[in-house]
Amino acid sequence: MMVSNSIIQRALKNGNPVIDTDHAIFIWEGDTAPYLTSDLNHWDDNPRRFKRVSPRLIPDSAKSIWSCTLTLPRDVYVEYAFHDPVTQMNFLDPLNKKSVSNGVTGRNNYFYMPETMPSPFAMRRADVTPGALTSHRVETKWLREDYEREIHFYRPPVKGPVPLLVVFDGQDYLQRGKLAVIVDNLIAEGRIQPFAMAFLTSGGRWRNVEYACSDGTILWMNEIILPLAQEKLNLLDVKKYPGAYSTLGASLGGTMAFYAGLRLPDVFGKVLSQSGAFTIPSRDLAVVDLVRHGQARDMDLWMDVGVLDFLLEDNRKMYSLLQEKEYNVSYREYSGGHNYTSWRDDVWRGLEAMFPSPR
Repeated sequence: MMVSNSIIQRALKNGNPVIDTDHAIFIWEGDTAPYLTSDLNHWDDNPRRFKRVSPRLIPDSAKSIWSCTLTLPRDVYVEYAFHDPVTQMNFLDPLNKKSVSNGVTGRNNYFYMPETMPSPFAMRRADVTPGALTSHRVETKWLREDYEREIHFYRPPVKGPVPLLVVFDGQDYLQRGKLAVIVDNLIAEGRIQPFAMAFLTSGGRWRNVEYACSDGTILWMNEIILPLAQEKLNLLDVKKYPGAYSTLGASLGGTMAFYAGLRLPDVFGKVLSQSGAFTIPSRDLAVVDLVRHGQARDMDLWMDVGVLDFLLEDNRKMYSLLQEKEYNVSYREYSGGHNYTSWRDDVWRGLEAMFPSPR
């Protein structure tokens, strides 16, 4: 796309990117230009190069002007950063003040295309009674490191026993995913059945060990987490209501959510997986083998994944296998990538599908 002087001036005055129909246009001033890396190229594959703009468009500029244009769906959320080809380091766009944690000690810039916006359910409302959040120190028997770990319980603002949703990467779903706020708002509007939540903190550098279909994590949940949740929360009795509890996770947390449902179907009868990972190079993870054998075929499954997510094909293959094996699975693709803002903005759909309001 040809870049005009008006687009350059808009970017320099109002910031990057300039949105023009289905194009997002980025401007850079300098003797040399960085690359642009984003959800669109999965952050690692062939970052986009900037092109020098003709000096005739900006004859009075003291610096060279460069541009880079992305063609995108008009309802997509995108995270990006600039990449220095010399230092091989990413850095924030100086013409975009909007940034968000990338989950690995850094930040990304972001923007929404014009036909989408942040989820309204993720905003705290003064007229909504919030559920109660409590923190607890629990032992980590069966996990990689033997020490205590902090977890959080959410009690919905209702009377009577409720189901439990176990959330992997709970610290991220609480802080970045705003899950407690989303559930508060959905309950207040009568859009979902109330439920309690257990937000499980991951093992940091040992997260992959704990979430890659780990029976150690299954034992930790069964022997430490569930008894404590049943003590501290007013929960349905899974002995009377088998499969009344549920699991939720994103990325490898989505894998572990699947695995928990397949291994403990008498406890977890519903699974919500956001951008789950089901294969490693040339190998399937254990969840795939369990599905091929028809394990826990009676459970209810929700899967969602972004069309810019590097795990899109992985999820499509898993969905096809679940259909072939006649599982009860709902599947959704949305315009987003592999990040907590995308998961935050879409999770309410899965919650509504899996916990329909009794009204």
